[in-house]
Amino acid sequence: MRVPQGSSPADLYREFVISFMLHNHAVADRLGLQMADVAALVLMEMRGPLPVGALSAELDLPSASATRLVDRLERGGYVRRTRSAHDRRAVIVEPVPEGMRRYYAAAALSERHLGAVAEHFGPEQAAVMLEMFTRVAAAYRDATQELRDGAD
Repeated sequence: MRVPQGSSPADLYREFVISFMLHNHAVADRLGLQMADVAALVLMEMRGPLPVGALSAELDLPSASATRLVDRLERGGYVRRTRSAHDRRAVIVEPVPEGMRRYYAAAALSERHLGAVAEHFGPEQAAVMLEMFTRVAAAYRDATQELRDGAD
């Protein structure tokens, strides 16, 4: 999809958000997963193994939904459950290297395309964009919380 010339900044941003959502959906489809499953893989890629409760909180899923998500990922060979060394009652979800290789293969296309985009920007521009991404993520988290809390 090409963005029409003369689009407003808001429309350009919306195109970005839509393209990102559609890409994540395509990655999930390629892997036979749901978008929340892919989000869980990304979280574990960034943060390492996580307790089921942390996945539930990070993805704002009820505990039963988080358990089903982990069940799907485990059946697919993407993760395994282990017991916490510190608290034997806690279940830790850790990525399985072979499953993550399948995820990385699906995500490799976007990395190639994004690498080409990165070549157009210098270090100073990249720093500004990374700060923007950090602030946008925080804004979306705040707005999400307000929506869930019933704020107008």
